[in-house]
Order: sequence, then structure tokens, then C-alpha cells
Amino acid sequence: MSNKPFSENRNFSDKKTSPAPLSLAGLTPPHSLEAEKGLLAACLLDPAEIISRCLSQKLPAEAFYHPAHQIVFETCCSLFESKSMLDAQVLAEELRKVGKLEEVGGLTYVADLTAHIETTAHANYFLDRVRENYTRRRLIKTASRSIERCFSKDNPDIELLVDEIEKEIYAISDAQVADTTHPVKEAVVEAVSLVKRMIENKGELTGLSSGFMGIDKMLSGLKPTEMIVLAARPSMGKTSLALNIAERIAMSHEGRPAQAGVLVFSLEMGAEQLAMRLLTGRAKVSTQRLRDGIVNKDEQEAIAAAAIELKDAPIWIDDGAQVTINQLRAKSRRIFARNKNMGMIVIDYLQLINGSDPRTPREQQISEISRGIKGLAKELKCPVIVLSQLNRDSEKEKRQPKLSDLRESGSIEQDADVVLLLARPKDAGDDFSVAADRADLIVAKQRAGAVGEIKLNFIREITRFEDSHE
Repeated sequence: MSNKPFSENRNFSDKKTSPAPLSLAGLTPPHSLEAEKGLLAACLLDPAEIISRCLSQKLPAEAFYHPAHQIVFETCCSLFESKSMLDAQVLAEELRKVGKLEEVGGLTYVADLTAHIETTAHANYFLDRVRENYTRRRLIKTASRSIERCFSKDNPDIELLVDEIEKEIYAISDAQVADTTHPVKEAVVEAVSLVKRMIENKGELTGLSSGFMGIDKMLSGLKPTEMIVLAARPSMGKTSLALNIAERIAMSHEGRPAQAGVLVFSLEMGAEQLAMRLLTGRAKVSTQRLRDGIVNKDEQEAIAAAAIELKDAPIWIDDGAQVTINQLRAKSRRIFARNKNMGMIVIDYLQLINGSDPRTPREQQISEISRGIKGLAKELKCPVIVLSQLNRDSEKEKRQPKLSDLRESGSIEQDADVVLLLARPKDAGDDFSVAADRADLIVAKQRAGAVGEIKLNFIREITRFEDSHE
């Protein structure tokens, strides 16, 4: 019994054939109208996610067998890329405008599409089937042409014929697989270019500036494709430090212009709370004074100025709860596809992300989540700062944290390019009463550099970190 959501119309024959050339007369090319309708319906239900996925996989309109479906898909993509709103009504109006509404079946057909499925749960299945059937049709077309050329009396040189057929087959094969293999000379050229820039511009960062001199000096900036784990015990300020870095990347800082947009996933704190932290930190006004309503005129003006800056800042906050790693990756792709100059992702925090299958052991889920985050950094070519919790061992043993203190640490430690551990200074008291204005940021792992310790100042009243000049 098949567990697929529908059956497909392929009309393949199981009968044994004779050695004679196969006649294709009477055979319907492989296709599934149900899968095509399902995919188009999913595009209308969640265009940002599903059309982004189709475009990232370079799905052409010809992948749809039905001519009407080709027109609908092409129109959906055109509307999406022009950043227009997309739903059944907008689609119908656009089709009417270009004189193709009746050609696809009129308003009734467009309305039927939206009612075809209720959720996008099977969107990947529909997409896979449409791609698979398209590939089969291309192979059949290539094979048919090859047979005709082999039988042709004026066929070209046999070696040339084999070469032409081989190229056509490889073209189909290439379309099935993402191009991730590069000759070493390409990588070497890029590496040499980077070395030259380093020599010519001594001290130049190879990634985004964190806005902290100590961090930049140690890490040489936050580099594309890196998974950077920032871990600490609760209430140590890891969210504040991550937000401080996000602000200094997305906004001007000490005379340096804004560098890139930042996407923040806040799985614990609401968007309003996060915005309040950004606002008071930028204005350098005490959150407690603001809560008590005792801010003076200068502080009010500072808050108003910070609010104007933040309103236009390229910072996106997603505060959705119960998110899976697949949903988080899909949301990231969507934001990066829709907004140019995106440069970094912050995830607060790793242990609040769900695996794709809640029935699997938590250790396996964490492994899947960690791999997914690293894959996301590589896919979007940006640094991803992911916050993580530390276990209680360092507190119990009254010592500074180490890599093994990462909660559910095995796969996180393995996948991370950089691991930063935020801790009290060695001379701090249990309640942080001693050295309350200082913090140690321990670089416990750096795949492409040294480990060490960075000193930071912590301004508790405005939950803001600054460079230490010790």
C-alpha cells in the first residue's frame, strides 16, 4: 500500500519488449497533473517559502507538463520577483492583464487551485515529483533524438554523435545536482587573493566587524559560512552580547558605517522585549530608570534619537516559538531572498529549537539541529551566531567554563567553527558582586586560529558590553 498523497499518471508498461526499437506512439509522457496542481497551490499558500525553493532549485516553467500550469508558474515567479503581493486574486488579475486568464481556465481554475490543498506539508513531495517527471521527459526526448540520428543515413561521424549525445545526457544530469564541486585552482586563486589583501592591508578583517576590538583582533572578524557558538550560564549576558554585535553590524558604530542586515531568531524573548533592549542599549539609558519613569530630558532625547535610528535599521526579528530547524532554515532563506545585503544570523538559543522528528532522542535532535545551523551558514554564506547554554559543572566546581561544559555538547562542539564562552572574571564573587562590571570571553575553539581570552566591560544598567582597555 502506497503512503503517497496521491497516485501518478505515468502510463509505464511492465510488458517485456522485443529487441526491435521501441515505438513511443500511444505512450503519454511521464507527468502528474496532481503534483503540478499541488505545487502551484503551495506557491499560492506560501509564496515566500515555496517559490523561493523552486527558484533556488532553478525549476523552469517547462518542468510543468500542462501548458496552463507553465503559464501560472511563470506568472507566480514574475509577481514574486517583483516583490508584489501574491494570492489567487492577484494572480487572476495579472493573468487577465496579460490576456492569459481564459487560456489557463478562467477564474474558476485559479480558485480551484487554492482549494486543492490546505497546507504546504507535501510541497517538497510535489516539487520532487514535478522535477522527476520533467527529467524523465527530457531523457525520453534526448533518447528519441539519439535513436533517430543513429538510424539517419546522413548521420555525422560516430565519435561526434556519441559526444553530442553524451553532452545532452550530462546537461540533464547537471540540472539534477547542485554545483558544489570546484577545481582546486579556483579555490587557490581565491586564497591567494585573500593573502594579498592581508599583506597589503595589515590588520584588515576577513569578515564582518563585531564592533569589539578584542573580538575582531582574536577572530579577524565574523567570517562567512562560520557557525559561531556563544555559550554561558543563564543571566550571564549572552543575549545582550549577541544583540550588541548585531547592532554594531546593522547600524553605524563609532564612525564606521553599517555593514549588513541581521536576522535575529528570538525563541525565548518577544520582539518587543528585544527591541527595548536594543533601544536602551543604543540610547545608553538605564532600563530600570525607564521602567520607573524617572528619565530626564537628555535621556528622553537620546531614546527618541535611538528610536529613529533603529526604525530604519536592517534588523529582522523572528520571535516565533516551537520552531523546528527546517522551519528556521526556511525562514532564513526567505528573508535573505527578499532583502539584499543581509549578512548575519543570530539564534537565541540552540536548545529551544526542535528537531524535525520529536520522537527521536534529544541527543539526535541536537545533532540534527547543529548540522542544520552549520549547513545554513554555508548555504547563505554568512556567519551564524548561535547562543547555547552551559551545564552547571563550572559553577559547582567554581572554575571558568570549558568546551565540555556545553550542554548536549558533542555535535555542537564538532560542528562549530568558533566557540565563545562568556564567564565571570576569575576574581568575581559568586553573586558577581566582585568585578561586576567585567566579563571574560573565552575563545575555547577556533578552527582557523588561536584560542585565548578577551576582556570585556559590562555596563549592567543598560545591559551593554564594551571593549576593556586592560
